[in-house]
Amino acid sequence: MPPPLGIALRADGISAVMLVAAAVILAAAAFYARSKFATPDGVRESRSALTFWIMLQAIWAALIIIFVGGDLFNLYVALELLTFAAVPLVCIDGRPETLVAALRYLLFALFGSICYLLGVALFYGAHGTIDISLLAQRVQPTPVVWMAAALMTAGLLAKTALFPVHLWLPPAHANAPAAASAVLSGLVVKGSFFLTLRLWFFVLPALHTETAAVILGGLGSAAVIVGSVMALGQARLKLLVAYSTVAQIGYLFLVFPLASGGAQTWSAAGWSAGLMQVLAHAFAKAGMFLSAGVLAEALGHDRIGNLRGAARVLPLTFLTIALGGLSLMGLPPSGGFNAKWLMLQAAVASGQWFWTLPILVGGLLAAGYVYRILAPALSDGQVSLKVTPMRSQEVIALALTMAAIVLGFAPQAFLDFLEIGRPVTASSP
Repeated sequence: MPPPLGIALRADGISAVMLVAAAVILAAAAFYARSKFATPDGVRESRSALTFWIMLQAIWAALIIIFVGGDLFNLYVALELLTFAAVPLVCIDGRPETLVAALRYLLFALFGSICYLLGVALFYGAHGTIDISLLAQRVQPTPVVWMAAALMTAGLLAKTALFPVHLWLPPAHANAPAAASAVLSGLVVKGSFFLTLRLWFFVLPALHTETAAVILGGLGSAAVIVGSVMALGQARLKLLVAYSTVAQIGYLFLVFPLASGGAQTWSAAGWSAGLMQVLAHAFAKAGMFLSAGVLAEALGHDRIGNLRGAARVLPLTFLTIALGGLSLMGLPPSGGFNAKWLMLQAAVASGQWFWTLPILVGGLLAAGYVYRILAPALSDGQVSLKVTPMRSQEVIALALTMAAIVLGFAPQAFLDFLEIGRPVTASSP
């Protein structure tokens, strides 16, 4: 049955690409975790294994709904499924610090859910539908619409961990098992960002929202700087990589001011840049978290100060970290370079040159925290392996970061594919 009584599904360029990316990263995380979360011999089922595999499949199901959903309430249900599948993965080992991190994550997520649902209710009360296509035809810049947009945006930003509502992300991602961290950083936070794109570009094209675009871009710029500076000061590798996620999320929100020109050429570059950043970060960060897990298990710790000489015994792991860092810095050839180069082009072409500052400064700060990892590892020193790493886990992590590098060679046809379904009539997001 079609809307407004039925629920429509929508598949466009970004949906298709995100579905493939989610399938690849989730499958990689599953293969990586198959030894850690295998059911021991002689045991019918273990709590951690049962939880991990069910929650992983629930995350996959929720992401599929988010990427193709066309109804705001249906998307709310998917967001809730995503949250309640992700939180148990944070505290799956039952340690006190992981329980605290999971509860903090849950509180921020519930705040986001309440705000989002209130916004959906306002939209329905004002326009009698919550179908994205129908709303786009009916929405007008009234106080009720502005209030709904503000509430939904606040909720989605809390779930995406955009500065300053990022406080839950570093402890949650740093204390979760490596496979869970890869999924949380690479995919889960992208789900709520994807809905923010849907809200402003697809539901609210009739609103003149230059101010909203600048606010979102400003928060993204602050996230790039603050997250990078915090990453520079971390003593643990996984915590450093987690704060790097806070910084890299900031780049995503530059898509709002840079892709707000409707049919303008530079807005197409800004749109492609945002989606390229989503993909490059997803693959690079997933690979880096998996490598951090290999390192922590092999050495018995992930303290950066005690990594002297570690690259000699874990060369493949540190090659993965270096390649992932290359993309985070935005150096060629990498998907991160493609994304940031397109952002710079869009900023200059649109006359919004000030957005180039956080892009360039963030790249320099990323080089600083990647150097903090690699410098001691490549220096002289003696480390001993407590556990011999599984070569299959190292290869899986390397394959993910190589995907981020391969994105640097994406042809123009790929960028054109990302444009399929992009609204081009709005003057601002």
